[in-house]
Amino acid sequence: MNALKSSLFCSSSTRLLVKRNLNIPTISASLLLAKHLTSVSEKTLLISPPNKPLSFVFPANQSAVFKSVSFSLRSDHTMASQSKTSVHDFTVKDAKGNDMDLSIYKGKVLVIVNVASQCGLTNSNYTELSQLYQKYKDQGFEILAFPCNQFGAQEPGSNEQIVEFACTRFKAEYPIFDKVDVNGDKAAPIYKFLKSSKGGLFGDSIKWNFSKFLVDKEGKVVERYAPTTSPLSIEKDIKKLLEVA
Repeated sequence: MNALKSSLFCSSSTRLLVKRNLNIPTISASLLLAKHLTSVSEKTLLISPPNKPLSFVFPANQSAVFKSVSFSLRSDHTMASQSKTSVHDFTVKDAKGNDMDLSIYKGKVLVIVNVASQCGLTNSNYTELSQLYQKYKDQGFEILAFPCNQFGAQEPGSNEQIVEFACTRFKAEYPIFDKVDVNGDKAAPIYKFLKSSKGGLFGDSIKWNFSKFLVDKEGKVVERYAPTTSPLSIEKDIKKLLEVA
């Protein structure tokens, strides 16, 4: 996807037109840029109908200071998805720091989840994830767990400690990868792709530990589930992709 183009126009009121699929942080950045150019504060934000641009309207008495200005806006998830079309296009680090090509999961249904060892959701999620894995691992199902310490600092341990915890306490047999960031500038590329594929209405950021993405056999993200959605409650969606009764 090419960089998104936006322009400032002089009229009775001055509008900043932004493509509708930009995320909230990008829109905020656009407002700040316009604010810097005009030395005025934004007056209103008009949400146009679906598939139309967003229109930011500034006071009419300030429009005389504008000249037509063009600039490019690109959100981080746009950049992440530019050359990647599938989860299988990514390489990640395993818990020992070795590169792992996710193309090895072609033909498998995946649940990708950011995990933590000290969260209030840890016991229920790890328990039910292991139950799902035991039930469907021989039918083309895999779970990819990515530890993350961005939510309440609830995953502070080393990779070795995290793996030992999950495998000893919850009998986790699915792969647990290198600890990553899932939000922010340092977010792992795989997570930028996941979020761009299935974003939220008010921004794509992962909200907490144990957010889940369901990926089909072609590596396409088909569903996203909140941290509080129990793994067993998505079993029907997994079975549908696996094409099992």
